[in-house]
Amino acid sequence: MSCVSDVSRLFSNYGTVPPKTYFHGLECPLCHATYDPTVLQNTCVCGGPLLARYDLDSFKKEFDPGLWAKRPPGIWRYWELLPVNSPQNAVSLGEGGTPVLKMSEIGNMYGLRDLYLKDEGLNPTGTFKARGAAVGVSKAKELGAQVLAMPTAGNAGAAWAAYSTRSKLRMVVAMPQDAPLVTQSECVAYGAETYLVEGLISDAGRFINKLASEHGWFQVATLKEPYRIEGKKTMGLEIFQDFQGKLPAAIIYPTGGGVGLIGMWKAFLELKQAGLIEGDLPKMVVCQAEGCSPIVKAFLEGKDRAEFFEGAHTIAAGIRVPSALGDFLILDAVRSSGGTAVAVSDEEILETWKEVSKREGMLICPEGAAAVRAAKMIREKGLVGPDDPVLILNTGAGSKYTELLTEKALRASEV
Repeated sequence: MSCVSDVSRLFSNYGTVPPKTYFHGLECPLCHATYDPTVLQNTCVCGGPLLARYDLDSFKKEFDPGLWAKRPPGIWRYWELLPVNSPQNAVSLGEGGTPVLKMSEIGNMYGLRDLYLKDEGLNPTGTFKARGAAVGVSKAKELGAQVLAMPTAGNAGAAWAAYSTRSKLRMVVAMPQDAPLVTQSECVAYGAETYLVEGLISDAGRFINKLASEHGWFQVATLKEPYRIEGKKTMGLEIFQDFQGKLPAAIIYPTGGGVGLIGMWKAFLELKQAGLIEGDLPKMVVCQAEGCSPIVKAFLEGKDRAEFFEGAHTIAAGIRVPSALGDFLILDAVRSSGGTAVAVSDEEILETWKEVSKREGMLICPEGAAAVRAAKMIREKGLVGPDDPVLILNTGAGSKYTELLTEKALRASEV
């Protein structure tokens, strides 16, 4: 049975009327120009990313959010606040519906009685990137794209390759030569046309720009198309349900391109505008590696945009992003929420990675380990109290990095 019918079946028990999306347009958050959502769009002419907008007034009047809980878990249960028009165009590999797990041992160490981790490593392809790929690929196919192209640090490319294959679209990816071997292999296995580029993800981006311009491919790099963020947004919608409408005091997110954090914050604002959330929203906390921390630097310096981070390096490849197109959106979410931005050393990442595995039985990714360490830092800073619920996003499965963990951990033990 095809993936298309899988998504269609989600609504088969709710009558013959197809589900309604309240998506109605695209807007640039910088200059507020609007764009036609019925054709493929990249960025605004001003250079800003485009964001999907919804008729939240009608959603509030017409839709009962209780229906979400009655549908099977996964991102497509939130159809009304997603941009795909027909279930026949939606592709799925079973993404979303990830668990929230209490971290009692680590919480006790950090002085946090209610420390939780949402494990995105249980998604298809082993990372939260599956959420963005599912919606991004679905909408690209709905709008007639034939070839998708993107630079990647590894995991996004693997996810988009999988979903593109599922949708019978051609996928082209470029990644740094030192991207994790597992994700390189995944891209090839899923049939993506895969290039290894010397340098960083920014260098891979320049490579893709050139090829895409020459061949007319549709670029789906971070925030260079409007719909990946809508898939990532479902983390926020799930958190709303996970915590039964009483959101955590703080959410810690390992930040590279930052689409997950932007998406969650977008979800919370939409829910609040729709009257489903009352009171304060969570403090959004950016966590980066010391060797690549452009957002942290900009936050501490009080800037609205981040400078390119020269010489970027860290063992956490997923957050080795020296420049983020959505930097201003990340910084706005952090400041508007009363959150903060912190940087963690590679040594602290390794130490925390091992600690979480041994104490909690969770083999998380290095980026997730950085976010766990950040929980200790925000408690010490007094951003949260001992009884405040704090949620960490683990963005990927640790099993994808066992070779790195073994080599680095052993070397760290010998020093």
